Amino acid sequence: MRRMGRRAFVLGAAGVVAALAAPGPAGAAGPASRDRRHRAATGLRGMWIATVANVDWPSATGLTAATQRGELVAHLDRAVRFGLNAVVLQVRPSADALWPSPHEPWSQYLTGVQGKDPGWDPLGTAVTEAHDRGLELHAWFNPYRVSNQTDPKKLVATHPARVHPEWVVPYGGKLYYDPGLPEVRAFVQDAMLDAVSRYDIDAVHWDDYFYPYPVSGQTFDDADTYAEHGAGFSSKAAWRRDNIDRLVKETADRTKAVKPHVRFGISPFGVWRNKTTDPLGSPTAAGVQTYDDLYADTRKWIKQGWIDYICPQLYWTIGQSGADYAQLVPWWAEAVEGTDVDLYIGEALYKAGDPAQNSAWQNSAELSRHLTLAEDYPAVGGHVFFSANSVKADRIGAMARVAADHYGVG
Repeated sequence: MRRMGRRAFVLGAAGVVAALAAPGPAGAAGPASRDRRHRAATGLRGMWIATVANVDWPSATGLTAATQRGELVAHLDRAVRFGLNAVVLQVRPSADALWPSPHEPWSQYLTGVQGKDPGWDPLGTAVTEAHDRGLELHAWFNPYRVSNQTDPKKLVATHPARVHPEWVVPYGGKLYYDPGLPEVRAFVQDAMLDAVSRYDIDAVHWDDYFYPYPVSGQTFDDADTYAEHGAGFSSKAAWRRDNIDRLVKETADRTKAVKPHVRFGISPFGVWRNKTTDPLGSPTAAGVQTYDDLYADTRKWIKQGWIDYICPQLYWTIGQSGADYAQLVPWWAEAVEGTDVDLYIGEALYKAGDPAQNSAWQNSAELSRHLTLAEDYPAVGGHVFFSANSVKADRIGAMARVAADHYGVG
């Protein structure tokens, strides 16, 4: 998910501290506390809270624990005021943790120093405070990103990427774990599932980062890994897709084994493949296709039933050339037809009122029209808005318009 840690949308041709939360399980014994009936009745109404690079929260590194907690609670309260019923909190932004993980260091986005204990348990507090407000808490993890820079020495000395330098691939100014290594695949699952086992989260949530987005003139150097593990595949691309398939399937199975009620959802870039590439694809001309460029066969995961929900990031306007919201919604609705996979639509609230965006985004009614259009497709079970600071700012009142028109708020 870029825009400071979320992906660009490229179109082709077209004391106090102790009281904040105790480390460890937050309602870990027993099922998640959200009554799922409200989701069926009202649809999922979600908001992403991004922590990478302090996009949404905390507003800066090094704040006191009380200030961090206050900012988090304010985001949750704001979600309620806008009629939302779920938040998607990024808790593993870069091979780190916003809880006391035995596998990975504390996130630098809390204190400014990777590995430094912030003096409280953000995930545990978020779960409790969200549930107290009737909000679902979806824990958002990034499986493979290690760092937004390329010098391993800048990672804390005990970081798994320094202990196992053979796991790491530099690419595009960042460090990534190599998805082709079975030991990496097992480790990142262990790291994420620690949170599942210890906290009463409602869902495991991934965004659109699998193999990294292509960077012109650069090669993701996994040649040695392919030579060791790629036998029997028709191409490196097929092998890479299998690596991601395995990660998805294994995470799904292990999550259900730990807590059957915890859902597993993925929010991919909004184009699986263009129809010009594949007859099953969407009527788009996107310069990125998840199947071909990120090696993420999102449509397969739906058809195989490996995930509980899909939340494609349809960050374009109705009628936009190359990627038309009005054409992508029915494509995704058809993709989930006949499956048990729920469909939610990711919405680009952050573009509303941004002067760098096209004229449609300057109209406060654009997002409301998205929800009105989606109402014609029963498969669409809700919407998730990027992101919390955009909900807070609501530059041209687009979120207030959605809340008034669709959520009975205001």
